[in-house]
Amino acid sequence: MQHIKALATITLLTLATASLAQGAETVTPDNARANFARTITLAPDDVRAFPKPPSGFDAPRPGVAAGRVEEFSYASGVTGTQRQASVYLPPGYSAEQRYPVLYLLHGIAGNQHEWSGYVRANVVLDNLIADGKMQPMIVVMPNGRALADDRPPPGDRVFTAENAAGFAKFERDLLEFLVPAVDAKYPTRADARHRALAGLSMGGGQALNFGLAHLDTFASVGGFSSAPNTRPATELLPDAAAARRQLALLYLSCGNKDGLINVSQAVHRALKQQEIPHLWNVDEHGHDRESWAENLFHFAQRLFR
Repeated sequence: MQHIKALATITLLTLATASLAQGAETVTPDNARANFARTITLAPDDVRAFPKPPSGFDAPRPGVAAGRVEEFSYASGVTGTQRQASVYLPPGYSAEQRYPVLYLLHGIAGNQHEWSGYVRANVVLDNLIADGKMQPMIVVMPNGRALADDRPPPGDRVFTAENAAGFAKFERDLLEFLVPAVDAKYPTRADARHRALAGLSMGGGQALNFGLAHLDTFASVGGFSSAPNTRPATELLPDAAAARRQLALLYLSCGNKDGLINVSQAVHRALKQQEIPHLWNVDEHGHDRESWAENLFHFAQRLFR
């Protein structure tokens, strides 16, 4: 029951803050619940693009080498502080080898530990590497709330313009401070074709907003259960020809029990109309870690091919 309540809280906070980030009127908890409970209408192509992952794909397996998750600190000119990110280094990591980089963004109720602590991203990646299904890569999991005090706020501070603004401000923090700091610290392949950006919920909206606006920095972009902070599809990719030329991988996903699915549906349908290649995966989950773990499984193994 606590798990279900926590997921409901994540969803409500995502909806409320996302609406503020877009400049819409303030959302109350009651309005947020109504928004999440909206009628879900599925089109014929709102289906799985891939089979379910094998049982145990997100659980530690005997004999599988584990990557290392370490803390990384960088100076931010946006917040004027030292900010923290979690960095996954794959099994067998060597400073003598260069690696592609995936940046993973968390949801409104999380921080830099959500992907490893809640979704168990590092375990998913360890298993994929062990099975030869994924290129070894560095994975950066930052705090996407670019405020001097970037801790998840207490409940009475979530519904504020200041909190919402932190997620929008992260665009500059990411591009001007985090990415250069990662490239300076680690042996990365520092070009767009070897750099990806993805996220869940609020972070999914950030990934689509920031990644598609900067295809010269990220050639691969993924939005998992993207929240209403996602810009309209016409704003995300105003130049379809450039997108077709620059994108290596564009991946969208959502659960068919997730009241936020209309956000991703709208992006998917606009991409189809513009004939921009992308993957659209609709699983049988809600707004939950099972969906995010599954889609990381599918997304990660298709990167940098």
